[in-house]
Amino acid sequence: MATSPEEGMASLFKNLEAKTGKSIDEWVKLANATEIGKHKELVAYLKTTHELSHGYAHQIALKALSASAGIDESPDSLIAAQFAGKKEAMRPLYDALTRTIFALGPEAAVSAKKSCVSYRRTKQFALVQVFAGRLDLCIQLKEHPGTARLEPTPGAMLSHRVKVSDTDEIDDELIGWLAEGYASA
Repeated sequence: MATSPEEGMASLFKNLEAKTGKSIDEWVKLANATEIGKHKELVAYLKTTHELSHGYAHQIALKALSASAGIDESPDSLIAAQFAGKKEAMRPLYDALTRTIFALGPEAAVSAKKSCVSYRRTKQFALVQVFAGRLDLCIQLKEHPGTARLEPTPGAMLSHRVKVSDTDEIDDELIGWLAEGYASA
């Protein structure tokens, strides 16, 4: 069983090849040859013409359209893009926070997305979103009632949010909340 999003995606691509006889790269090449430029239309084409499941068609379309647009979706590039322009000043704070999270234990892992960075152990326990002037650190703390600083986030993927704007705010209290989230993941 996959223990990270990356492992899950690798498994999906392996299963795609086992089921269809074509690798993900072959499917991307085939999809790009259609010259369909919209995700929804490409997914529909792959499902109808090649009888692929929605999950396979969706992932092929994502890769094909990002590749044809010349988008680099490596983790380092995704993270760097989040700190472009006005958000560049937040990078040292992000780096300090990431070092703190990795110090929680050897199982801490990072997973970069286009608009956030997720921290996982066996499951996600924290997430960082970058804004000009601050980072929003979301932490999974189901049993914690919250405080003025640790804001509950009802209906969100993670239960609480802390707005962090300076490395001095990575204090014992914040590290304690992160450790609690890490321990429960």
